[in-house]
Amino acid sequence: MQRLMLFLLFLLAAAQTTQAAPVSECLAVAQSLARVQFAATTAVPLAEDEVSLTFVGHSTYRIETAGGVTVATDYTGNAGGPTPTVVTMNRAHSSHYTNNPDPAIQHVLRGWTESGEPARHDLKVGDMLIRNVTTDIRNTFTTRITDGNSIFIFEAGGLCIGHLGHLHHELTPGHIGWIGRLDVVMVPVDGRMTMPHANMMEVLKELRASVILPMHVFGQATLAEFLAEARKHFAVKYHDSRTLIASLKTLPAEPTVFVMQGY
Repeated sequence: MQRLMLFLLFLLAAAQTTQAAPVSECLAVAQSLARVQFAATTAVPLAEDEVSLTFVGHSTYRIETAGGVTVATDYTGNAGGPTPTVVTMNRAHSSHYTNNPDPAIQHVLRGWTESGEPARHDLKVGDMLIRNVTTDIRNTFTTRITDGNSIFIFEAGGLCIGHLGHLHHELTPGHIGWIGRLDVVMVPVDGRMTMPHANMMEVLKELRASVILPMHVFGQATLAEFLAEARKHFAVKYHDSRTLIASLKTLPAEPTVFVMQGY
């Protein structure tokens, strides 16, 4: 009898653990991928299947969900609005992190660890799931810091949204597998400090995201160089705002670079 009771308690604990674990839809094998459609910026509250993406500056995008979760990517102190729920950071340069984040921020997710171990994030915050996949960064022209950068993936409103951080190299099949499906990707387009444009195009073609949002832009000349290369592979659309409202309806007919305001 005692053994039976212990076995039942074990099953109950296992069930509770399973229920608590966040489940990624972006890593699931999808038979029919949902699609996304962008509408003009609106002041009305977001619908349950909508996510707002606002370019704040440099590598920072403000991501907002219908449930009120707000994320600032590569946060340096400016979240583009009220204090966010979550911030992510990367270590390549001080323009991608801060050592003094606002204490009111509930979750500060660094894409690296001081010990050199890979950063591991997999958490559910309100109606958003956040996880990361680590990549290396250059230490010198010939050496790398292993796991010094993180690609953060945000799942909300049925969308899979990726931020590549300060990506310095092309991705392996292992990286691609752990990233999973992306509908939207935020990509550094400087062409020099991260990766040459031709190499970044290979990354984007492998990720197969339908919506490509530039970041890490160093002036209009750099942006023009990126767009000239991008037009060889993708459609390019100019957007008249810093904000896109994404909903699970229809993706662009082909992968499209959206050129936001504020670069």
